[in-house]
Amino acid sequence: MTFKATIMVTAAFSLLSPFLSYAAPRIASTQTLPRATPDAVVTWGHARFTVLTSRLIRMEWSAANTFEDRATLVFINRKLPVPHYTKTSDANGLTLETQDLVLTYRPDAGGKFTENTLHITLKDKTTPAVWHAGQKDTANLLGTSRTLDGASGSHLKSPLEDGLLSRSGWSVIDDTQSPVFTEPHTPIARKSVTDGPWVEERTTAPHQDLYFFGYGHNYRQALTDYCKVAGRIPLPPRYVFGIWWSRYWAFTDQDLLALTQQFQENSLPLDVMVIDMDWHINQDQLKKRDFKDLSGHRLGWGGYTWNTALFPDPAAFMGQLHDQGIKIALNLHPASGVQPWESAFSSMVKAMKMPEDTPYVPFLITQKNYAEAYFSVLHHPLEKQGVDFWWLDWQQEKTTAIAGLNPTWWLNYLHFTDQEREGKRPLVFHRWGGLGNHRYQIGFSGDTQSNWESLAFQPWFTATAANVGYAYWSHDLGGHSPGEIDPELYARWVQYGVYSPVLRTHTTKNPDAERRIWAYPEPYSDILRSSFQQRAALKPYLYTEARKTYDTGIAFDRPLYYDWPEDADAYATPNEYIFGDSMVVSPIVQPVDPKTGFASGTLWVPPGEWIERSSGKAFIGPRKVTQDYSIKETPVLIKAGSIIPMEPPLAKDGMAHTLLEIWPSSKNDTTEYKIYEDNGQGTDYQKDAYSFTTVRATQTATQKRVDIAAPVGHYIGMAPVKNYELRFPAAMPPASVVVNGRILPKIYRQDTSGWHFDGNTLTTSITLPAQSARSHTSVILRYDTTHPAHIPTEGFVGRLTRLTEAYHALAPFERMQQTPDELVLAAQTGDRLGYAPETAQDELEAFSTHVAQAELAVQADAAQLREAIHAENHSLFFGKKHKSAEVKEKTAHKLLAAIDRALALIHAAQ
Repeated sequence: MTFKATIMVTAAFSLLSPFLSYAAPRIASTQTLPRATPDAVVTWGHARFTVLTSRLIRMEWSAANTFEDRATLVFINRKLPVPHYTKTSDANGLTLETQDLVLTYRPDAGGKFTENTLHITLKDKTTPAVWHAGQKDTANLLGTSRTLDGASGSHLKSPLEDGLLSRSGWSVIDDTQSPVFTEPHTPIARKSVTDGPWVEERTTAPHQDLYFFGYGHNYRQALTDYCKVAGRIPLPPRYVFGIWWSRYWAFTDQDLLALTQQFQENSLPLDVMVIDMDWHINQDQLKKRDFKDLSGHRLGWGGYTWNTALFPDPAAFMGQLHDQGIKIALNLHPASGVQPWESAFSSMVKAMKMPEDTPYVPFLITQKNYAEAYFSVLHHPLEKQGVDFWWLDWQQEKTTAIAGLNPTWWLNYLHFTDQEREGKRPLVFHRWGGLGNHRYQIGFSGDTQSNWESLAFQPWFTATAANVGYAYWSHDLGGHSPGEIDPELYARWVQYGVYSPVLRTHTTKNPDAERRIWAYPEPYSDILRSSFQQRAALKPYLYTEARKTYDTGIAFDRPLYYDWPEDADAYATPNEYIFGDSMVVSPIVQPVDPKTGFASGTLWVPPGEWIERSSGKAFIGPRKVTQDYSIKETPVLIKAGSIIPMEPPLAKDGMAHTLLEIWPSSKNDTTEYKIYEDNGQGTDYQKDAYSFTTVRATQTATQKRVDIAAPVGHYIGMAPVKNYELRFPAAMPPASVVVNGRILPKIYRQDTSGWHFDGNTLTTSITLPAQSARSHTSVILRYDTTHPAHIPTEGFVGRLTRLTEAYHALAPFERMQQTPDELVLAAQTGDRLGYAPETAQDELEAFSTHVAQAELAVQADAAQLREAIHAENHSLFFGKKHKSAEVKEKTAHKLLAAIDRALALIHAAQ
């Protein structure tokens, strides 16, 4: 007789749509409760199943029926609301069915999960599938790698691991070998890092522990649910999203202070100073004293004793950096333990209760007594001197004394939780340690090769790391070795850095490797300076998007297929990625054509309306576009109607001065953006100590209205007064501007309240009077019938930029022949618009005609100029009697290239 039973389990259940706005439900709270609700658990013979969500099931098998309820390195919270599911069983086995999955278990005598005993059917209409235990995922979208050390492009020494997302619709995490924590991750007041959860080996008895994710192509929900069970992606301190300086060099304190002065002289912000390993006693100094590293590691890589030859008074030096608002990180290679020359050696021996004649203290980071002394004796004194966080540069062993625990993962955990214990906003700068390490960020990607291939690989690599929740990779912009690179490559790398999680330049100890942006020749120095300033200005946007990452588990730097999972082009454009909810970026990763000065880039325009940031050109997607880009341009698409919060690049208190970029749309539309703010300190942001300010923009044919609501929420240090500046790029000028019911005057200076129009960028800028941060502000731009808000600008900004560059390209010929008036007239269109915005429609309608006339005029002049070059006209070859044939040949080549460049630019402006 066959026995059959059916049990119905019902509980509150909620499924987030991947396309819901940020206002949708988020991860409920930072829970760390590893034992699941009993109603979610079904035991059958030697197997146990836990229904975590309707698409996520834990599957355990144990020969001894001893199942694991403690947290593991990856999974720390299994107590979730129980989804609705049914259980059906008979003599042959068990069936569990949720809204989205059907699990069938037909055990053999041993009950172990095999392809014959366990399978799951995914009921998803878009990606129906059947998974069998042990099946290989051939469509996995990958995750990330421990490091890019030694990488040249995609040639990695450390291959990418599988991620949580797959085009097959399912993925499986095998947690069988993961160590466990001794107690839950509950917040407790503890005196040292060892007072909290500690790791220990898992049972050696035969067992399996698998997690099945059956989310189809609902990638966003998969990651949100992963962070529910594996912990949230933390919110880094706000300064992380600014400008970092890093370089391997034996700098003195005076060198670094002079460097900060050079940043200021070049009107450049600096938020973080990373000091490489010469801050401590180094290899050369130890060799001169005949020391050897008794641990067998490289001499002088590790250390905890200041190099007082370079830093006579470390605390005073770091105090000066802090006075400038600069945070400090020191490099750390802890694998050598504590060597006898260290100033803290005797204290460490005493703390470890080792004999006085101990030769050295080995690195025993999985032992509690060592870990406690590691922080209290070695790190906390340096932190009291002024160190803000540590650059953990672990490059040694891959294992520890505990099976399944690698030192990268464990060091990240310890350093992060130690800072958390001290009440800081935790920040770890280290390599990826494996799944679960998304809770302890940010990532140092390692020492890559300085070449175009490495740059081309990094946009895809960085976005793909979102597939395991690793949201914040920091790369050596410019590459590490050999370090010396072409200025164009460095400029492109930094341009990518603007639209990456962290902008940090770095290189090796090579005197020919330059990373000071002002040391490069023009035009690269200006381009690099502009990139740094643009990045600094984006802090409010990046910080808000980082808050969304914390709330949802979805990284703001992410692949296109998160938002367009059923579009094949979203998978086929690897170097293009989403950068926050308002931007799509496709960095230029190849050199320009030396003849035209352009690099070609193919851009996939996602569905909807988008505006190219550099040109103002509007696109309707989905479609592919191939365009030429100059060295000054980075392909960035802005979602039409987007509101981008920014701040002045050199703002000392950016939260008191907010710039709002409000992008146009071709239709009547309403958009909004919620700007996130907190005080950037501690972890109170997890306890409602923050504010959101809603900015709403409504556009019609006759007006654009922007409402800035009073902030909702509060935190200590909240700015009492706000200064707002609103910018409306790539759009027609208004006839008038009204603020809170009063007409705002038109002005020609930006340091007073009023509005003005920049014709070169078609940007209306509105400077508002300082006001209470708690007030509501209404701004209305009114348009008349001759200048409606919906008139398309047809990429005017980009075309005008081409003309201006063409004008400058012809500068070498000015002594012989003036630039044609036709080109000057066309290139000055924006200037005229700035003085007379009311002529905008007439000017834009005539612009194409002016450009065509300019091209004809320059083409006519080009023939004469070439003849003059061949004839070595004295105006072009000034002092030619004293120049060699080789010099004159170079001059001729340069002049001919200038003509070709000018013609290419004008043609591109058509």
